Amino acid sequence: MTTSDEMDVAEFPGYVAERLSSVPGVTAVALGGSRAAGTQRPDSDWDFSLYYRGLFEPEDLRALGWPGEISRIGGWGGGVFNGGAWLRAGGRPVDVHYRDLDEVEWHLAEAVEGRFRIERLLFHLAGVPTYIVVAELAVNVVLYGELPSPGGYPDRLRQTAHERWLADARHTLGYARSAYAGRSRLTETAGAIALAFAQGAHATLAARGEWITNEKALLDRAGFRRADQVLGALTADAGSLVAAVDAASDLIGEAAG
Repeated sequence: MTTSDEMDVAEFPGYVAERLSSVPGVTAVALGGSRAAGTQRPDSDWDFSLYYRGLFEPEDLRALGWPGEISRIGGWGGGVFNGGAWLRAGGRPVDVHYRDLDEVEWHLAEAVEGRFRIERLLFHLAGVPTYIVVAELAVNVVLYGELPSPGGYPDRLRQTAHERWLADARHTLGYARSAYAGRSRLTETAGAIALAFAQGAHATLAARGEWITNEKALLDRAGFRRADQVLGALTADAGSLVAAVDAASDLIGEAAG
């Protein structure tokens, strides 16, 4: 029998999905991240979403025999990212994301009506929109079980997400201009500009009806790579900082509306 150590890349997703599907409570498994999008590098990890209904005990993952860290449900801050595990299977890094299918279906219904929240989450500069789990349904590859599909980017969400993210970017820059830039606060101004560009990028992609599941390529996809020039020219001078805030506002306005 072929072991996970001997498997080639093509066989590996099926192997992981088969093992994860054996965990009590699991109803579906999907491949996500760069591996699903086909944009991975040789050293990219493997992202899997594990969907369950009702009772699911993360510690049951221990029975798979894969070393690593397993969080409790809610261990990643709660909200839509309600926990997961960092494991190694066959020498490969595997990230497992817990997804309560009842909650995912609720967020899908909310997204269709244009409703969502933005939650704080590590590694997400602008926070994570609750429709991220809907984006996963749209772009991930189902390996086991069945999952609902959003059937395209909802029209109402396209409008409300664009408006909310753009308003947040404008408010972020407006506050930064008076509270930080005008007082020569370099670090605070730089942070606010970076945040606003991420918010503006979310607004841009929402207006286009493009799903995004993380911020790794967010600025590139939105055409905001010029943010590097704005931030790279900063000095601890009030005039320079105010000009940078205004330049960021102009760039976001051009792209996001």
